[in-house]
Amino acid sequence: MNVDRAVMAFAGCVVLASVVLAQFVSPWWLLLTAFAGANMLQASLTGWCPAALVFKRAGCSVGTAFK
Repeated sequence: MNVDRAVMAFAGCVVLASVVLAQFVSPWWLLLTAFAGANMLQASLTGWCPAALVFKRAGCSVGTAFK
């Protein structure tokens, strides 16, 4: 798996987990969804993503979006 796919999979898991937690625990968990969305927007504008750095260090191959 390359870094691009790993970042997208991680973002998807964060959003889904946030929605489930908001439904069953507290609506405040939707702030996590907002944070994930803001981070994805920031990464699309700058090309820099903290999760991409973690996945690179974990050994994922470099993709085309986050070099």
